[in-house]
Amino acid sequence: MGTAMSEIAKIIGQRIRNNRTKLGWSQEKVAELCGCHPTYIGQLERGEKNATLESIEKIAAALNVPLSTLLEQLGGQGEGDRNIPLECYEFLAAKTEAEQEQLYRLLLEIDKYKNI
Repeated sequence: MGTAMSEIAKIIGQRIRNNRTKLGWSQEKVAELCGCHPTYIGQLERGEKNATLESIEKIAAALNVPLSTLLEQLGGQGEGDRNIPLECYEFLAAKTEAEQEQLYRLLLEIDKYKNI
């Protein structure tokens, strides 16, 4: 069974937010660049609205990312199947650059002791 639509909306919204914050942009800037209302961008980021493919395409273009970046690996797994690398990426992408660096260093330290 695939991923529920509300879960897909949340994933896409988080990816929009991750890419926007990576650029240091406000929701208003993205809205202006893609011709959407800032409130709509906020609702998408929170997973409160289901975006149309046209909206997602406009947002991807505004963020200068391929459409596939926002849509990859959606609903492609059965229940109970997890894509841990993708979950880790989504988790890290939501953090600031400084937090990402700290988490990466922590993982390297943990990795040193895995065989002790």
